[in-house]
Amino acid sequence: MITVIVADDHHLVRKGIRGLLEEAGDIEVVAEAEDGQQAVELVERHAPDVLLVDIAMPRLNGIQAAERIRDLGLPTRAVILSMHSSRLLVRQALRGGAKGYLLKRSVTEELLLAVRAASRDETYLSPPVSGIVAEGYLMGQGVGQPASPIDQLTSREREVLQLIAEGYTSSAIAERLRISTSTADRHRANLMAKLDVHDIAGLTRMAIKYGLVFLEE
Repeated sequence: MITVIVADDHHLVRKGIRGLLEEAGDIEVVAEAEDGQQAVELVERHAPDVLLVDIAMPRLNGIQAAERIRDLGLPTRAVILSMHSSRLLVRQALRGGAKGYLLKRSVTEELLLAVRAASRDETYLSPPVSGIVAEGYLMGQGVGQPASPIDQLTSREREVLQLIAEGYTSSAIAERLRISTSTADRHRANLMAKLDVHDIAGLTRMAIKYGLVFLEE
């Protein structure tokens, strides 16, 4: 039996995906998460084979959740669900350790194929996404090459940038990440220096432009 955690900030979407997966017979959904941080915590608790995670999640987006799981050395494989098929996001997901990138408009069979492939430590990409990746390689843009200013940031800096763009103050960021306010302020200053922006509005624009937060999904 393949064990899965479903992470999406929409309750009805989670229930729909859960139903589709459990109808397959060889897949069990062991937990559901409504944000990226909760998804990571549930993965630590349940150690499922696969985390099926929406890319546009509060606190940690889907790519950052995949990175966190990889950095913690957990065996769970992440599959990203997204409405967005941009080359930048696909590259970020694969660089972050995701074993799949599935478009939300995909049919049920693709969802099952992706989960089963990830459970075998294989990579599954929706056909349109596969074309994007292949085109990138032909253009000399391999997965491991930097694609945007965001790529120079550490995982923690990307996490802080997302929270800033979501409207959190330094004290609120410090509380959520269990760091001091001065450390949160230092991350903010480092972000401005690395990204060559000089205010919160500029950081927010960068986060939106490079797919750390989404205006709508």
